[in-house]
Amino acid sequence: MAAADTPVLLLNAPLVANRLGYPDLSGLDVLELFAFVHPARFCVPTPRGLAQALDLAEPEGDEDVPQFLQIAAGAMLAACEDPEWFERAGAWSALQSLERLRWPWARVLKPHIARPQRAEKWLFSRLPEWEETGERAPPRQVEMESADVLDQLDRLTGSGAERREGQRSYSGDAARIFAPRDRRELPHIALAQAGTGIGKTLGYLAPASLWAERSGGTVWVSTFTKNLQRQLREESRRAWPLKRADGTPPVVVRKGRENYLCLLNLEDALQGGFAGRPAILAQLVARWAGFTRDGDMIGGDLPGWLGTLFRKRGIAALTDQRGECIYAGCPHYRKCFIERSARDSAQADLVIANHALVMINAARGRDHAQRPTRIVFDEGHHVFEAADSTFAATLSGNEAIELRRWVVGPERKNRGRRRGLSARLADIASYDDEGGEAIEAASEAAKALPAEGWLQRLIEGEPSGPLEHLLAAVRTATYARDESGQEAGYGIETEASTLPGEVIEAAARASEALAAIRTPLIRLGARLEAIMADPPDWLDGAGRARIEGARFSLQWRVDLIAAWAALLDRLGGPADPEFVDWLAVDRSDAREFDVAIHRRWLDPMKPFARVVLEPAHGVMLTSATLTDRIGNDPGSDGTAQQAQWDSAVARSGAAHVETAPILSSAQSPFDYAARAEVLIVTDIKKGDLPGLAGAYARLIEASGGGVLGLFTAIRRMRAVHGRIADRLARGGLPIYAQHVDPIDTGTLVDIFRDDPRASLLGTDALRDGVDVPGRSLRCVVMEAVPWPRPDILHKARRAAADGGGKYDDRIIRARLAQAFGRLIRNKDDAGHFVVLSSAFPSRLLSAFPPGTTIRRLPLDAALHRISAGLIGPDSDPDSGPDLDATDSEQSAQSTGKLDNQLPDNWA
Repeated sequence: MAAADTPVLLLNAPLVANRLGYPDLSGLDVLELFAFVHPARFCVPTPRGLAQALDLAEPEGDEDVPQFLQIAAGAMLAACEDPEWFERAGAWSALQSLERLRWPWARVLKPHIARPQRAEKWLFSRLPEWEETGERAPPRQVEMESADVLDQLDRLTGSGAERREGQRSYSGDAARIFAPRDRRELPHIALAQAGTGIGKTLGYLAPASLWAERSGGTVWVSTFTKNLQRQLREESRRAWPLKRADGTPPVVVRKGRENYLCLLNLEDALQGGFAGRPAILAQLVARWAGFTRDGDMIGGDLPGWLGTLFRKRGIAALTDQRGECIYAGCPHYRKCFIERSARDSAQADLVIANHALVMINAARGRDHAQRPTRIVFDEGHHVFEAADSTFAATLSGNEAIELRRWVVGPERKNRGRRRGLSARLADIASYDDEGGEAIEAASEAAKALPAEGWLQRLIEGEPSGPLEHLLAAVRTATYARDESGQEAGYGIETEASTLPGEVIEAAARASEALAAIRTPLIRLGARLEAIMADPPDWLDGAGRARIEGARFSLQWRVDLIAAWAALLDRLGGPADPEFVDWLAVDRSDAREFDVAIHRRWLDPMKPFARVVLEPAHGVMLTSATLTDRIGNDPGSDGTAQQAQWDSAVARSGAAHVETAPILSSAQSPFDYAARAEVLIVTDIKKGDLPGLAGAYARLIEASGGGVLGLFTAIRRMRAVHGRIADRLARGGLPIYAQHVDPIDTGTLVDIFRDDPRASLLGTDALRDGVDVPGRSLRCVVMEAVPWPRPDILHKARRAAADGGGKYDDRIIRARLAQAFGRLIRNKDDAGHFVVLSSAFPSRLLSAFPPGTTIRRLPLDAALHRISAGLIGPDSDPDSGPDLDATDSEQSAQSTGKLDNQLPDNWA
């Protein structure tokens, strides 16, 4: 009540409100002040993190935090009066706007920011323009001697670095993908299993940087997680300077359009498109835009916590989420962060990207000359999943309404800058009659697509138009066939086979409606191409660029509609063995949010091989969990080793290219036997939620924090967090959770990394790509064996693979290996990996590194080992027998006997 009545100093108001159970707590949030005073500066949103960012003494305990918040606020106000304040530009003008918006900090700041003697330039005037450059010459064909590659590796690692033979061997294998290829569509492909700690990043950057220097070409390094992208940017500075002599960057981080600030969206927000708290967010983002390195809002130098301070999806609204960019028609085109990144990457030696962008760029990049030809897929075990989503087709209500908005433009009283085809190409329509007729025909036909309120009309049984009638029939059929009981609001699905006549008839009418949209779009594309070939006198360079952008966007939509039509034509006909089709109603917390028809490749590596691998000259997939650990003894016979590689080859696309991949393996140098231990807790029964919550609380207390808890279901994670958070916090053990705390995942990991007594609960996103070395992560706890969800797509792929459990086992072993990999990140790390499973299958034990001690034991014995810091083989009578993971068959036999003969409380 006191906080609601009187503005108080807060740190992360939404989090505090969430912990208090208060719906909307406002006040003077020092994080908002930090975002204004120091935009584009990193800060972990905790008292300790704020102290480090401001170079202040850290508060020793919770009781010292209130005084520290006053000190921190005072330090930031004092910084505004400092003549050397780096971020002064634009501050006074922004403050005037924020005062009109009644930002709580505005009146506090006003006496400390002097009015400049000269009027400040508007943000859009201050931003630098990018310059056109000539097309880069094709790379020279070069050969690299092994000795030269190793010399380059020595330069990157430094003279005082430890010489690691595994890294040197790995680097030599990576260099082989840069050799000239012998035949077209036969790239060099390397699959490299790289154990944690061998120095994988510098291992492939050494040959990549040497090849780029000698050939004048570009190497693309693709990752699955933003964390690795940040790490790569830092590591690349060993090989390349920040800027070349001409001022251009040799290393560029490239992401999808939806990651970057859209200046036109920002302008719209600043000029009235946002109101209330979102308008304050827009002003703070404008402050950041004047100092950002590259305009990257998702994982770049915009604080990840800034958007969550304002609750609504303000950050997403400031990016190009819907592919609605008007390219050269935008007044800020020459200052666009996205265009600058694309042009910089065309001239770069190293482009750091993500798997999806690399695949999309290879499939439909605007400039064929810029498509990647030398690619390293780090975190290569995720390439299959990325290809699966990239080459998928989904006809849903949300996708269809986005197409309608793109063609038709804003309808009724919708606010914002959205423009339909007729507005974007008005000059073309007035100049070219055929083009104008095509635009008019497409705009009229697009009205058959779902409109605002479509889902509510479906629920009420009143669909409008052929596409809404199709979605209504899909929804009815999916509910009718559902056998899950529709519990807890999870999404439901059904196979797209033997469908009722209503669905098939509605699909035929919807297909006709889509054809009526696609035909004029194709005709419009042809007219734009004709205008480009014989341009009118008034068409200048900017106009040509705008038409080229429109052609690219048109082709994307034409291809999308063609994929939808192919999907609808399949309904009611014979199944295509290459694809898996199904109907779905997407729900969350018992609320429907979409209805869809899905199509996925049974093997998405087929289009991946055709689109990405065959046009490339050299490709490497590398990961610490690339191969399947069927039997992980380094001395295994050839048959076992080949079996380990079979899944890696299948999931890399190499099987669909007529060349034998290079297989490389480097073992981790870490002493897992002495530094890690797997504890399988056998007395927590499945479905016992109070027991599960109690186990998590006691494990966190025994470890003194530093626990990463991994769950297979969001609902269970929320329930466990709700039962234990207060108890742990009162004991000085803060706990954070995905999908509970109003903080993005990247910031949650930053908070966890920053506080050795904190613990973090999460789901799949935390099982991979989280790099927290040192004492902050010393125990990983999995709530259960991570069985794959038996949905329609999974069942189809399992049937195609072996029809049995081997396919599932391979997935589970990979998930266990990835989760275990979070525990030991450097040679000094140590800790426990705990699985709460009363019946953990012995055949899965080979997922863990050779030599790792594995124990089955009750919870009390596990707590004893964790609290005492006991790791590895010993004679503790309460610990149960040691099970060495080196020989998986022997482990399976011995633990199988234990499973069959001993009760749960045998210790």
